[in-house]
Amino acid sequence: MTAVQEKPARLISGPGMLLVWFYGVMVVGALSRSAYQIATEFDRAPLAYALSAVAGVVYAFITYTLVRGGETARRAALVCCAAELAGVLVVGTWTLVEPSAFPDATVWSEYGMGYVFIPVLLPLSAMYWLRKARERGGA
Repeated sequence: MTAVQEKPARLISGPGMLLVWFYGVMVVGALSRSAYQIATEFDRAPLAYALSAVAGVVYAFITYTLVRGGETARRAALVCCAAELAGVLVVGTWTLVEPSAFPDATVWSEYGMGYVFIPVLLPLSAMYWLRKARERGGA
């Protein structure tokens, strides 16, 4: 007897596809920037460059969970988006209060001002979308 496996509910229909696109762009931006900076000038601002790399990994995981779909992926993405938002708020505030701690900017510096504030708006939008996906039974 073969068990029928149900396909995970999609999270990337409608506006969810736009979220995947934005997160994909942020993955490329954050990881390529941090990889270059870590490889060429890590001693200049190790904390900033390491935080940008962490941001890129978080973006990649969220992108993966959105594409994967299903309730488990939705919950994982929601947790990661909340952690991402906390990171943006902490690092953004830290860069304003103690700018000398960051001789170079991170993706999350000044709440993502260098990225047109997308780093602070993206997790808010994603958390809203993920909650709506649950309410409508999409995941």
